[in-house]
Amino acid sequence: MKFPLIKAAAALLACAAMSAGPAQAQQATLRLISAFPENGIYVQHLQAWVKKFNEEGKGVLQLNFLGGPKTMPPFEVGNAVKTGVVDIALNTGAFYTNVLPESDFLKLSDIPVAEQRKNGAFEAINKVWNEKGNMQYLARMVEHQPFHLYINKKIDKPDLTGMKIRITPVYREFFQALNANVITTPPGEVYTALERGVVDGYGWPIGGIFDLNWQEKTKFRVDPGFYDAEVSLIMNLPAYKKLTPPQLAYLNKQLLALEAQNGFWDRYAEEETARQAKAGIQTIKFDDATARRYRDMAYDVGWATAAKQSPEVAARFKSLLSRPAAGSRP
Repeated sequence: MKFPLIKAAAALLACAAMSAGPAQAQQATLRLISAFPENGIYVQHLQAWVKKFNEEGKGVLQLNFLGGPKTMPPFEVGNAVKTGVVDIALNTGAFYTNVLPESDFLKLSDIPVAEQRKNGAFEAINKVWNEKGNMQYLARMVEHQPFHLYINKKIDKPDLTGMKIRITPVYREFFQALNANVITTPPGEVYTALERGVVDGYGWPIGGIFDLNWQEKTKFRVDPGFYDAEVSLIMNLPAYKKLTPPQLAYLNKQLLALEAQNGFWDRYAEEETARQAKAGIQTIKFDDATARRYRDMAYDVGWATAAKQSPEVAARFKSLLSRPAAGSRP
């Protein structure tokens, strides 16, 4: 096995299952891993939910949290779920496009997950995840976390000509459409790249830059934000199908409870915005018409890229995940 910690955990679970008495016969334990660091806000939020899940699920269903990137590289987590190396993962679509290219389309959603569960979007997502990824899309744990452009050179219009911007696949095409020279580096190298002038800026959600100390080397944040950082729970499809009706009912109950907490992310975004201002990061705001064009351009480029990758899925998702008109986007 490539991941000794996971192999050891699986062996321990197997031993526990063999030694379980009749009272434990209906309890199952699912292996959960995170593509995000344990000390980050996403996993902190997740672990509080896991604790509650296990306290209330005794005798029915339990979660065994195996860890984050120290246990498995983030870009291998999607395949680990697909192949059943782990049962569930906290992940983002941008991290498993190698397994399921359509996973990155979810960043383009501009309606809340509660509405997605009502309008058929969730069923459409799972049709693709089941058929192409051998996965079940369980819940969207993070919402209302827009991406922003952070730069060290002031601009007065959405034009990045001559600027070197660190990117991930999430916003590569958008920043290229703004004439940026894009550079891909691991997050751990961004601080030094900013310090040495290797890059003039980067894309990142509203939260999280303090975890990496990037605020020390960041002068401006461009508003408005665009897209929505999608962090969700995905599950191996065969493992999902093996759950008994009581286990499945319990899992679904807890997943809905998790999504019901998503108002937390609105407050977190407000707190991080204020924290950035206090740290000396200035806000660049365009006039209203320019701001609308900037934001709409992000979505137009995003959906056009999605259509090139998977035309039918992109068209279906756009009809379910987008507001009727750009002006009504939050």
